[in-house]
Amino acid sequence: MRLLVVYCHPDPDSFSAALCNKVVAAAEAAGHQVDLLDLYAEGFEPVMHRAERQAYHDAGENERPVAEHIARLRATDGLIFVYPTWWYGQPAMLKGWLDRVWVPHVAFTMPTETQPIGRGLTNIRLIGVVTTLGSPWWWWQLGMGAPGRRILLTGLGAICHRRARKFWLAMHSIDTAGADKRKRFLQRVDWQIRQIA
Repeated sequence: MRLLVVYCHPDPDSFSAALCNKVVAAAEAAGHQVDLLDLYAEGFEPVMHRAERQAYHDAGENERPVAEHIARLRATDGLIFVYPTWWYGQPAMLKGWLDRVWVPHVAFTMPTETQPIGRGLTNIRLIGVVTTLGSPWWWWQLGMGAPGRRILLTGLGAICHRRARKFWLAMHSIDTAGADKRKRFLQRVDWQIRQIA
């Protein structure tokens, strides 16, 4: 399987970086072809400027500013996001990537009065997330309604392949996690990635 690993963290020495390295190593060990998209290392510009917004609905024209990223999306069978959850959602850099790259006529077709939004990236048959959160699971899930998970697995899932498999691996209470908890989570990530068929 061709996997696009979308990694978002500004610090190459972070635990998120260790998680990303684990995802890539486990995927390659399982025989998958990995394309690592490190948003910070590649200097991705997350801000959508006026001209880009004005061309947002124009097929072809809306692809020009992010053509390379769209090509990578179209070439993959699966997506794995690796990032820290900040304020219950994706970091601004990753949110900006979603805003600018997942555009109409590429990621989805616009709804009409008689038709709902249509799927555009049916080549994507897997969506996975590896993330960390400062909040405990019960507050994030019950108190906040799991917003980050809903955006990626439900929202993006609605415009990828109809039978796309999904997984969510989250380590909660990262701020108080010791070395043993971090090690166990890395092992869990390794096992999950190696299960991808």
